[in-house]
Amino acid sequence: MRAALLAAWCILLVSVMGPAVFGPADADSAPPPVVAARPVPPGPVTSAPGDPHPAGIAIPSIRVASTLVPLGLNADGTVQVPPIEKPGQAGWYEGGPGAGEVGPFVVLGHVDSYTEAGVFYRLRDLRPGDQIHVDRRDGSRVTYVVDRVERFAKNRFPTDVVYGDVARPEIRLITCGGDFDETHRSYEDNLIVFGHLV
Repeated sequence: MRAALLAAWCILLVSVMGPAVFGPADADSAPPPVVAARPVPPGPVTSAPGDPHPAGIAIPSIRVASTLVPLGLNADGTVQVPPIEKPGQAGWYEGGPGAGEVGPFVVLGHVDSYTEAGVFYRLRDLRPGDQIHVDRRDGSRVTYVVDRVERFAKNRFPTDVVYGDVARPEIRLITCGGDFDETHRSYEDNLIVFGHLV
């Protein structure tokens, strides 16, 4: 049963040490566009007050709402992904900053499965200025705005850009994109949304 399940679902693996390898299948989707960033004035470098442990994420412009599960690292250095049995579930990389803290707050989600769309199926539709709300377990909410949306080949995953130090609270949303490789049963690219705290 487990082997059959893995054959039917592709997962997204994003490395904090090197390039990403595999992603969920979406053979019917067109490659998403690269959306340029608007100039953003410098913001404060202090963290948002409150408990940085995230509980949920909401992106009104693309009708996303999900709880957030913590994700660690696999033995090969790739970030774990939300359960493949639940494509509608998003997760956050708990090895990095929390919601509203200085640094890149990283959230991962499946784009789809063979049976249904994933939580980040419409991530490619985000545009600069769109809001991303993250609810924290102390009941507070922090809001990020999208700066840009970019697509990268998985063998050129921009590890430093995604996970590297930044001087303000920022967010990264990661899923799969581009063409579907039938041989490897995975997407060829990663779609990454970059944003900053407001």
